[in-house]
Amino acid sequence: MKIRLVLFFMLLSITYATSQTCCSGGVPLSNNIGLPILEKGTWQIGMFYDYNNLNTLNDGRESLNDDSRLRITHSVLVNLGYSISDNLSVEGLFTWVNQRRNITQFGNSNLDQTSGIGDAIVLGRYRIVNKSDYEISVGAGAKLPIGSTTNKNDAGITLNADLQPGSNALDIIYITSFSKRFSFRQSMNFSTRLTYRSTGTNNEYLGSSKYKFGNEFQAFLSVSDQFLLFKQIVVPSISFKFRDVKRDMIDGNEITSTGGNWVFLIPDFSINLTPQILFTTRLEVPLYANVRGTQLTPTYRISTGVSIQLSKKRGLQINNTI
Repeated sequence: MKIRLVLFFMLLSITYATSQTCCSGGVPLSNNIGLPILEKGTWQIGMFYDYNNLNTLNDGRESLNDDSRLRITHSVLVNLGYSISDNLSVEGLFTWVNQRRNITQFGNSNLDQTSGIGDAIVLGRYRIVNKSDYEISVGAGAKLPIGSTTNKNDAGITLNADLQPGSNALDIIYITSFSKRFSFRQSMNFSTRLTYRSTGTNNEYLGSSKYKFGNEFQAFLSVSDQFLLFKQIVVPSISFKFRDVKRDMIDGNEITSTGGNWVFLIPDFSINLTPQILFTTRLEVPLYANVRGTQLTPTYRISTGVSIQLSKKRGLQINNTI
């Protein structure tokens, strides 16, 4: 009986990996880059917890009445940034991730999960325009494959690529951002950010295969303002995010149920705990999803954490460029 159960879950796992691949889970790397460029000599340190819940099964744009699949990702993210000059900065993003996938079918439940250090990002940014009411910056960097890609489930089967903490592939990342302050209200900020991730190839996937995650494009549009509430500065904002991901590929062939495009709404609330410490909470919910094939797609995401600025001058410089 035990052998039959093992064989059943092995078959279920393999079937899921090939036909229900999800490209919206994993560590939210691209979501958490692009720290503001501050005055020369300023350090920025951030620590955030990110919870991503995927319990919506889509076929294209159609949401299916099927809640048998649940995907949850818990991530701890640490940002480090340093302003080399008033217009040049470097930053790094380091991650720890726990991913869980639960499939309930035919009265049986199968839970696969992994934990460990995820891939990291290093990024340089340069502000090419720095006016009193607007600024433009560009940047480039890389995702470093330091996370594990060989984690196995309880049956001893190596888990598919999107459940691994790492990717075993070097990605190149490009970023550009624009922010504008309004003359009628200097505390209001309009900003956009574009990121593009050109993904590398894992040449050792499952031993000898070549796996490549789809290239990713993201566009953010945000409006924020600052208010004084009970002697504390609060910074509410509202953002829209467009995300487009190409299909994953294995051994040069496209994987059918991967890739798609989404539009998300992101309300955000920040408050100054001290002049140097900012506490932030944001919610991300999908407004539109069009996946390729049949996939789990995000239901909601919550992120919260603190950021600290250490500079020669006292005071917290708030810049909500995303």
